[in-house]
Amino acid sequence: MRVYVPLTLPGLAEAHRTGELGPAPLTAYAVTPALREWYLSDDIEELEYAALNRAALASLRLLATRPETARRRVVIAADVPDGEAMPDPDRGLDPGALGEVRIATPVRMTKAAAVHVDGDDAEPDVSAAAAALGAADQGDDDAQFTVDGAEDHELLWYATQEIPNLIALGES
Repeated sequence: MRVYVPLTLPGLAEAHRTGELGPAPLTAYAVTPALREWYLSDDIEELEYAALNRAALASLRLLATRPETARRRVVIAADVPDGEAMPDPDRGLDPGALGEVRIATPVRMTKAAAVHVDGDDAEPDVSAAAAALGAADQGDDDAQFTVDGAEDHELLWYATQEIPNLIALGES
């Protein structure tokens, strides 16, 4: 099963250093039955893109709690055995939990398939979105518009061999 794990650049550096995504349990995003029902598509690429976008929003939430962190959303796509990533049955109907899964054990970085990271041009919008997230959650339409502005930026795809170069982005 392909899962999308939200991170920050320092989180990516830590995963690279330790060789695993953790500590467990991990929150990730995947094509779950609830996501399929919500998205109304049978196209697996579209569904995986929706799961990736859910993880990107979760990465934005991580950034909102870490103002000192480089303002780039980071998502690692990894493959885990079927059954290792399970939806939380208590949150199955929560719209905020669509596609959310829990992974009970750390995921080895050798299982990572790719890394998705915002480009330079996204930083101002991601920064503004992270700052506006709390107000958007409280129903502020202007703040939600700002948060949605970050979604206008596609995450860029990187091979796992490029992780050291990506880590340098967070250190500059």
